[in-house]
Amino acid sequence: MTGRFDDAAAALGDELIAVRRELHRAVEVGLDLPRTQRILLRELEGLGLEITRGESSTAVTAVLRGGRPGPVVLLRGDMDGLPLTEATGLPFAAPSGAMHACGHDLHMAGLLGAAKVLAARRAQLPGTIVFMFQPGEEGYAGAQLMIEEGVLDAAGERAVAAYAVHVDSATPFGQLVTRVGAMMASASALRLTLHGTGGHAAFPQLAIDPVPVAAQLILAVQAFTARRLPATDQAVISVTRLRSDSAASNVLAASVDIEANIRTLSMATLETVRTQLPPLLAGIAEANGCRLDTEFLSSYPVTYNDPAETAQVLAVLDELVGAERVTRLPEPSMASEDFSYVLQEVPGTLVFVGAAPASGAVPMHAEITAFDDAVLPLQVSVLSELAWRRLERG
Repeated sequence: MTGRFDDAAAALGDELIAVRRELHRAVEVGLDLPRTQRILLRELEGLGLEITRGESSTAVTAVLRGGRPGPVVLLRGDMDGLPLTEATGLPFAAPSGAMHACGHDLHMAGLLGAAKVLAARRAQLPGTIVFMFQPGEEGYAGAQLMIEEGVLDAAGERAVAAYAVHVDSATPFGQLVTRVGAMMASASALRLTLHGTGGHAAFPQLAIDPVPVAAQLILAVQAFTARRLPATDQAVISVTRLRSDSAASNVLAASVDIEANIRTLSMATLETVRTQLPPLLAGIAEANGCRLDTEFLSSYPVTYNDPAETAQVLAVLDELVGAERVTRLPEPSMASEDFSYVLQEVPGTLVFVGAAPASGAVPMHAEITAFDDAVLPLQVSVLSELAWRRLERG
């Protein structure tokens, strides 16, 4: 089956691959991405878009106003990389100690391609499209910052729908994956500092040793998920950091630092964890003569695909590539995404597209992560078609 943008997207293939590889080498981490921003601004020049830059980051927002009246749709692509030293051996591998190991270079190139093919049809475009180039997805909540600075209303009125395409290095090439409802988990953290008294390792009876108490706290975290939460709406809580302040093998620690990563698929479950787990752990600490300081750090919310929008998205994807290449994900992923902030405000859908290299699937967020950038025309076609179809619906 053929979409209305397939030919135009295919014609841009070599150009987009070249830009993607340039972005790959120019990778930067966080919210301040000046080299990346310069490349994006260069590529957007001459398209007749209304471009604004972020105030607290190097975000780029570009507005395309169509020649026909209609609503506003937002398309998003994230910009930042990860603090990894690349070990792919690719000729365009990043040399800087940072790496696009989550495919954001492809996201930017795909969104640039959509801007180019849609701008070429401006006269027939039934509405307005906002292109959201967002830094700081990897833990910096860049989407939230852009929302605070007005990206959802950049066209003068609120977007009625928002879409994003995310590549996946472990999914077969060209396969499209999404689901109705919760798509990805929320991400939060619980930081604990457990205070004892320290002392001589030979005389533990003269001290309050926080280390065995820390072990009890870790076990209590695991029991909490099994016994305080419903089996149908579980959380994944992983203790990721554990460190005492003892610098010698014959010194009992005076304090232990613990950090847990928390993933949930509903905000109700997250609230249960936030309100019930810290006092439970504090009680265990107190029962053992220790004091516990707790800090709950809320991060990305649940990425929720609006049911009505996603039903329309699935119908479009089936038509574009055939139902056999569209996977309805049976369960959400426990990974997280800050496109969730956008989807809290505007109904929309996140779609994954398989970009596993010909050499075989590889994990994301790893030094060896690699993608087949021949997927870019498909990204462009999907983004463009979703935006156009939504504008036509009014």
